[in-house]
Amino acid sequence: MSSLTVLCQSSNCPHGNPPSRLECPTCNKLGIRGSFFCGQECFKGNLKTHKIIHDLARSPATAANPSQDGTPFPNFDYAGTLRPVYPLSPKREVPEHIPRPDYATHEDGVPTAEMKRLGQPPRLLNSEEIQKMKFACRLGREVLDIAAAMVRPGVTTDEIDAVVHQATIDRNAYPSPLNYRNFPKSVCTSINETVCHGIPDRRKLQEGDIINLDISLYYDGFHADLNATYPVGDIDEDSKKLIRTTRQCLDEAIKICRPGALFRDIGKVIEPIARANGCAVVRTYTGHGINDLFHAAPTNVPHYAKNKAVGTMKPGMCFTIEPMINLGSNWDTHHWPDNWTATTVDGKRSAQFEETLLITETGVEVLTAGDADL
Repeated sequence: MSSLTVLCQSSNCPHGNPPSRLECPTCNKLGIRGSFFCGQECFKGNLKTHKIIHDLARSPATAANPSQDGTPFPNFDYAGTLRPVYPLSPKREVPEHIPRPDYATHEDGVPTAEMKRLGQPPRLLNSEEIQKMKFACRLGREVLDIAAAMVRPGVTTDEIDAVVHQATIDRNAYPSPLNYRNFPKSVCTSINETVCHGIPDRRKLQEGDIINLDISLYYDGFHADLNATYPVGDIDEDSKKLIRTTRQCLDEAIKICRPGALFRDIGKVIEPIARANGCAVVRTYTGHGINDLFHAAPTNVPHYAKNKAVGTMKPGMCFTIEPMINLGSNWDTHHWPDNWTATTVDGKRSAQFEETLLITETGVEVLTAGDADL
């Protein structure tokens, strides 16, 4: 699950849309995530058009009250052809004996432990903690492989969520996405133009789709996080190129990871590969640190070039690299009113791959590697 780094949402920002912290107060009250501006000038200058988002969020057709055909948000301007199919299935239960992160039991889903450690330097794991991370990551890979076997035309993403949920609790682990900031499911399923954080629902996978499965779990006090994009049956050549390019971006970025490497250099590797293949690198979401916290320092691991990420890699650090790559030249994202689903702005397809990495004394270890990656 990617970390949110929100650029100024103004369409004509005079400062070049820098990372921003001024949040729209109305969006905050409505539970809409990602509405940030770099200053009052951009916020007030875009207020007239921005208020449309507030009206959509207040629409009588909501996640709890879909339209008669099962599609929520009937007045929303979707960027592509993908539509959610509601109602969502009830929240799946996790047995009481399974340990869980703090946000799992919070009504608002806020990860309090993460908030308390904001601003602290990245944690360096000791040998015992590293072994726990490795085991959690092996479990995560097992669950992803089980989920991937479900991918075929006619299967709903909710059915995939049910399998992921069961496979996770069968391993005495907690599905990390469940109730994280009120995310309603145990896996993110992102189809076609969806960049990330798609919510599993009743839509059936169709021949020619592509789907990203983002698996995260919590076991023995530590989180694992990984994802991959899969074809649904036969897919077109552009989609094949997109998937190949995205995997190449991740693999080449991993190769530069070692003690002393700069986090900002990851984007220098990824963006030229994407551009050479007619693709764009999403800037809105980034990789992140991971350990006993789902999202930890370093909180910002960008995948694009000319970023201003700070910090160097040190032995004992765990973090994710998870590039989101769009077909075409547009890297921006368009958010659905469900407060989670991010799509491309032009409806073109997007793919993603993610691994959890450990910096060792001599290099890097991919803790979530599959058999084909070893």
